[in-house]
Amino acid sequence: MIPGGDKYIWLVWALAFLIPYGALYAVLPEQRRVMLLSSSLTALFGLTEPIFVPEYWNPPSLFDLAQRTGFDIESLIFCFGIGGVGAVLYNALTGKRPVPMNCHERHSLRHRFHRVALGMPFVVFAALYFLPWNPIYPGIAALLAGGVSCVLCRPDLARKTLIGGALFAAFYLLFLIALEIMAPGYIARVWNLPALSGVMVGAFPIEELLFGFGIGVYWSGVYEHLVWHHSS
Repeated sequence: MIPGGDKYIWLVWALAFLIPYGALYAVLPEQRRVMLLSSSLTALFGLTEPIFVPEYWNPPSLFDLAQRTGFDIESLIFCFGIGGVGAVLYNALTGKRPVPMNCHERHSLRHRFHRVALGMPFVVFAALYFLPWNPIYPGIAALLAGGVSCVLCRPDLARKTLIGGALFAAFYLLFLIALEIMAPGYIARVWNLPALSGVMVGAFPIEELLFGFGIGVYWSGVYEHLVWHHSS
């Protein structure tokens, strides 16, 4: 157990994601640009924390920022870490690396929907957010819709998208297990479980695993989509 009760657990858990991030960054120099671009984008999603506090969860945070403002420092660290790892986990395990698409591929008729595909998560989240349900569900739906729309535009990313989602879900589950070992009962104390589906995978709400899968599904192919690359 971390000294100070629950106060620093969110910070320590968020920082823990920087350990595999740093390891991947160190051993895969060809993936560093992918990681930095992806992380710089996902870190911004840490600013959406007021949407989820306290409706989805209510973690004790540094300076009690989450409770006083909805924002917290930990969310920025967490989103930075998961974005970089989620973007390169598939390539790291398969030995693939991003290479530029040729001119013929870039001018495929499917790419008329390039910007629509990349922006689909924002459209879906905005459309579903005001329905009477927990905000985690439009968040998950937005990620999955983004992954599907990107595959429709870029069928060559289908395998990477699906496997990338499964890999990151497994990776994220390991961190959830570590969290429960580090702070037994923390999830039950901090997550708003009565507001969720009630479906649990062990000690973990299924929404967390779906979130992890959604992160992998969308972010595993975003870099290739943004900069007109494919993995080879």
